[in-house]
Amino acid sequence: MHPVVRAPVAPFGRAEAQPRILARSRARSLVAAVLVGAAAVTAALPIPAFAKGPASLADLADQVTDAVVNISASTTVEARGGSRAGPQVPPGTPFEDLFEEFFNRRGGRGGGGGGGDNDTPRTQRKSNSLGSGFIIDASGLVVTNNHVIGDANDIQVILHDGTKLKAEIVGKDSKIDLAVLRVKPTADRPLKAVPFGDSDKMRPGDWVIAIGNPFGLGGSVSAGIVSARGRNIESGPYDNYIQTDAAINKGNSGGPLFNMDGEVIGINTAILSPTGGSVGIGFAVPSDTAKPVIDQLREFGEVRRGWLGVRIQNVDDATAEALNLKGGPRGALVAGVDEKGPAKTAGIEVGDVILKFNGTPVKASGDLPRIVASTPVGQKVDVIVMRKGEEVTKPVTLGRLEDSDKPQPANLRQPEPESATRQALGLNLSGMTDDLRKKYSIKDTVKGVVVTRVDPNSTAADKRIQPGEVIVEVGQEAVNTPADVTKRIDALKKDGRKSVLLLVASATGDVRFVAVGLD
Repeated sequence: MHPVVRAPVAPFGRAEAQPRILARSRARSLVAAVLVGAAAVTAALPIPAFAKGPASLADLADQVTDAVVNISASTTVEARGGSRAGPQVPPGTPFEDLFEEFFNRRGGRGGGGGGGDNDTPRTQRKSNSLGSGFIIDASGLVVTNNHVIGDANDIQVILHDGTKLKAEIVGKDSKIDLAVLRVKPTADRPLKAVPFGDSDKMRPGDWVIAIGNPFGLGGSVSAGIVSARGRNIESGPYDNYIQTDAAINKGNSGGPLFNMDGEVIGINTAILSPTGGSVGIGFAVPSDTAKPVIDQLREFGEVRRGWLGVRIQNVDDATAEALNLKGGPRGALVAGVDEKGPAKTAGIEVGDVILKFNGTPVKASGDLPRIVASTPVGQKVDVIVMRKGEEVTKPVTLGRLEDSDKPQPANLRQPEPESATRQALGLNLSGMTDDLRKKYSIKDTVKGVVVTRVDPNSTAADKRIQPGEVIVEVGQEAVNTPADVTKRIDALKKDGRKSVLLLVASATGDVRFVAVGLD
């Protein structure tokens, strides 16, 4: 099981394990006696200083609770075997598949207990679940997680006083895991909204409170601090979570994380837990990430993200040294350029390191997709790249990212090489031939020097270079023959370089940069 678990919604009627309260009067008496005895010994010692939290969070909770709602999402699904009652299990859990398979075998789909598909009547059943949300506009706009509502065809927003309002979906985004709902408030029950705060101002150690609907209990307040920022839990391409130790459990998904001013600085989305319950590691989408998405969902019913048209990889220490990148590892290394993308038109090339985008520094490759996606489509921005030791500014007009788009690296066409074989960096290298293309299924568009063998004890093997891959560039210069490779390596050694940056292509044409030591 993956250690990061999305805070799943708890279904109606599910029996949750209740905490057991044990009698501990004897233990308390013993501890009290020990503490009294210890007091006489430690009375003269200095009292250590401890971090002191707010005296009470009751006023803050009263201020914002009415804007926090429960989300009830019902999905009608088709089931077979209407006369056979099966257990009700939470949707989306491993148990759902287990029980479905078991009962299908017993009597549903041609198993040992009855007829096949044609013999089993089709029935409809409802799958119900609960999550959390909050009101951002008194006219009736509600924010929650996309995974809370899923494909539900009946959604209700339940206010703090129990009032139920039917909701419709304004828009949803699976990549950031957000959804915007609309309800129609009643004349006698005006809605209360809460504002967004600036999540960029939050620091590890700042106090926060989470309010939501854990395990279907409703209206629960928990408190803690910001544990970290910028967490990547590999749940999507734009991960940038706030980590908090405020208790977040199943059913808290979609609920707000407040600062001490009553502003929403995060939307509770996921937990890390071996048990499915809170262990003090929860994750919230930062408000500064969520606000642009929510604004577009309100305006367009969808998210229109900026698109640069590059494939990138991270810059590690060896790559930074090979590129002579001053200041250490930083930026996003361009490993491919879409032939029809904005980057190609602007003159951005494979091997460039993107250092700044629209004035924002790119500290690591993971920063770039978030920055680009949050930039309006059609906006003209300056992109600063490092190219062969010099900073170059490239003006780019952003396109629109389509979900179906999968940017491919540029086709790198080189003159036909010679077929001589040489050894370098623990690699046996050969010029491209028709026989090698056929042997390794190398596409015609892939040009360079073919790797025919890899020394298992070499650095190249550690970097997972494999026979059948093609060396396209050495030290950011194209190579056509094995002699080109060795000549370029010798030149880099004379320059005092400790590593060399190789551009390696797979048989299908996908490329990546690999830094290999020259020792």
